[in-house]
Amino acid sequence: MQINRLNSGDSGFKTALEKLLAWESVSDDAVATTVNEVLNAVKTNGDQALLEYCRRFDGLEADSAAQLEMPLARLEQAYRDIDAVERDALQQAADRIRSYAEHQKIESWKYTEADGTLLGQQVSPLDSVGLYVPGGKAAYPSSVLMNAVPAAVAGVDELIMVVPTPGGVVNELVLAAAHIAGVSRVFTIGGAQAIAALAYGTESVPAVDKIVGPGNIYVATAKRQVFGTVGIDMVAGPSEILVICDGKTDPDWIAMDLFSQAEHDEDAQAILLSPDRNFLDAVQQSIERLIEDMPRRQIIDRSMSTRGALIHVADLDEAAEVANFIAPEHLELSLDDAETLARSIRHAGAIFLGRYTAEALGDYCAGPNHVLPTSRTARFSSPLGVYDFQKRSSLIGCSAEGASALGRVASTLARGEGLVAHARSAENRIK
Repeated sequence: MQINRLNSGDSGFKTALEKLLAWESVSDDAVATTVNEVLNAVKTNGDQALLEYCRRFDGLEADSAAQLEMPLARLEQAYRDIDAVERDALQQAADRIRSYAEHQKIESWKYTEADGTLLGQQVSPLDSVGLYVPGGKAAYPSSVLMNAVPAAVAGVDELIMVVPTPGGVVNELVLAAAHIAGVSRVFTIGGAQAIAALAYGTESVPAVDKIVGPGNIYVATAKRQVFGTVGIDMVAGPSEILVICDGKTDPDWIAMDLFSQAEHDEDAQAILLSPDRNFLDAVQQSIERLIEDMPRRQIIDRSMSTRGALIHVADLDEAAEVANFIAPEHLELSLDDAETLARSIRHAGAIFLGRYTAEALGDYCAGPNHVLPTSRTARFSSPLGVYDFQKRSSLIGCSAEGASALGRVASTLARGEGLVAHARSAENRIK
């Protein structure tokens, strides 16, 4: 396998790194046009358009949109029928995600000033959230848990799940995860039409306040286009992993950690930074040997050949600087004292501390959310959490004395802006 080898000491390093990191969505004018047509059709024709798209794209023959809703009893049946080991794994993952999410809850607060004026913040959950889940042969029960459990912890009243079932194919683990997470309603629809239904509402599908969850390029484009009508979690790019290693971890472990993200798709990115040049050579040898047994070998090969890299850095301090520039989705610190280096990291979706903390644990069951910022957006974005399903309202309650004092300030500023009604409204309360 040909994999990029870079050296931070080379004069062209930054340019080469920027080129390696560059990624643009494959969404193009044709995709945007198709998505616009679907959004407008569902917005205008509701259930009728949904039924037509389900027939066209998923091969589902339904006489009415009511047939697109799955009974909740079906979720419970899936939970009962799956293998006991799988059921226990789902339950343990859900429990850990819920426990972590409980620590994220934002509480309301207020304080009273000396003159009796009350100021504060009132926190309340969203009323409803839509969860998009890829369907068919794809199985992402972990995505159901990561999106639904924090919403439930936040106190969201209604969680509407949409999942396509092309050719009638249903994934039992996804349904079982939905049961565990407490999903309110499930509709067997997917694609841009599902996003449209959640954003605008139809006769059968209720409109929601926010849409979360991963999907293909049509789903991602639709989410981007309905933003403003509803909230969205993020428009995610390909999966990423950056590993910083001091050269003391088993190179086979590191190679497999890189594979764990490269196997997602050809656009995924896996990068290793190390000050030990011999260790980089050892990891490359591990990559070339271990890839032979990988079921998704071709995807891994393409991903690592085009977007992967082994990078030699001067020391761990420089590794941290490079990591902050990359701002990765996942960052493994495979070191003796990972916590110390972590204090130098400003931009990363999730930081995995120490040699024993494989990124894969975070994908499924460690507890923190696996919905993370990609494509360098960790510079200004955070992981999905309970706070994404809560909103804050400011509280302002003036006493007569406070209204008089603040009124003078507001009046001066309002008249300075030429807004006389503002000024006079404030002046009415001045003693």
